[in-house]
Amino acid sequence: MDLLSFLLISAWSGRLLAIKMATPAPESSRWLLRAALLAAPLAALLFQLPIPTSLKPRSTDTGAAAAMDAAASEIEFDMPGVLRMYKDGRVERFDGTQTVPPSPSGDPANGVVSKDVVLDPAAGISARLYLPPGVEPGKKLPVVLFFHGGAFLVHTAASPLYHRYAASLAAAVPAVVVSADYRLAPEHPVPAAYDDAFAALSAVVASCRPDGAEPWLAAHGDASRVVLAGDSAGANMAHNAAIRLRKEGIEDYGDKVSGVVLLHPYFWGKDPVGGESTDAGYRDSFHGTWEFVSAGKLGLDHPCVNPLASPEEWRQLGAGRVLVTTAEHCWFVERARAYAEGIKKCGWDGEVELLETNGEGHVFFLPKPDCDNAVKELAVVTDFVRRC
Repeated sequence: MDLLSFLLISAWSGRLLAIKMATPAPESSRWLLRAALLAAPLAALLFQLPIPTSLKPRSTDTGAAAAMDAAASEIEFDMPGVLRMYKDGRVERFDGTQTVPPSPSGDPANGVVSKDVVLDPAAGISARLYLPPGVEPGKKLPVVLFFHGGAFLVHTAASPLYHRYAASLAAAVPAVVVSADYRLAPEHPVPAAYDDAFAALSAVVASCRPDGAEPWLAAHGDASRVVLAGDSAGANMAHNAAIRLRKEGIEDYGDKVSGVVLLHPYFWGKDPVGGESTDAGYRDSFHGTWEFVSAGKLGLDHPCVNPLASPEEWRQLGAGRVLVTTAEHCWFVERARAYAEGIKKCGWDGEVELLETNGEGHVFFLPKPDCDNAVKELAVVTDFVRRC
């Protein structure tokens, strides 16, 4: 189905949902209508989702219609096809719930072995580790600590899209890839994800020591060549982990990683940047999502989501090199361009590279890993990690 059809169906569904609300206050009705109108197309393009099955014509059965009315009146937040939260606190996820097991005997496509581990039992930090085939005993490799995307709401390290990407990256570099899980909103609003990201980094560098608790990292992880990486919300996390590293440091490690890879990073702000749309409805969809995942505690220009607004924070990025990738039709393409242009101006003393792919959308390389543009993007990321 094309985007126009999706928008029309989404608009119809949003109108129906607003009509069905049980005696709503005018302001809440307008808010819910706008959320329903905007969240569906946002979800479709951010996550390249199919039309959710809940978008169906109204039932002619009176009992079924009454049940639908009651359910609609209890909804607190609805991003169709992605997540729904009810007023009683219940959360339903419709995307990012599928998982695949690790490959302890080697991935048939590339021979990469993988396993699930707990990096930090006290903090509850788990991850999926990837080791390329044929690594000689004692040989040290760069370590990529990767954070998956999903708007801080959905997906895990075991999601098929991320399992495949992490294994492909491990094979291509070659590197030890640590794909970390983290607490998701709304049950755990941001900054919980940021705390987990920094805890994962601390655990990874500790495990790279000869007496490290994780055998693969102790044997093959080169602590002097750690790269923070992620896509979309995960790229946002990689950026913020590097900022925190420079401020706090890690005992017996320092305050810098060798590189940061931001794949189609999720950054936003109150005011438009570059050629970003000025349409109020368009911007409200992103405003509302950030407000939801941060429980309204972090503003639209908070340094975590808008580095451009806080250059004094930005210049503390704890890395020597940064790679930013984006795409012509990515929702956040203007933010990625501004990041690459502005990081040097803010006073940061490292090197930055920007890759923009024409004709593609947000995180296209995940659902289309074998297309020419995805292969090219992976090659750029691979080369960057090798040089870190």
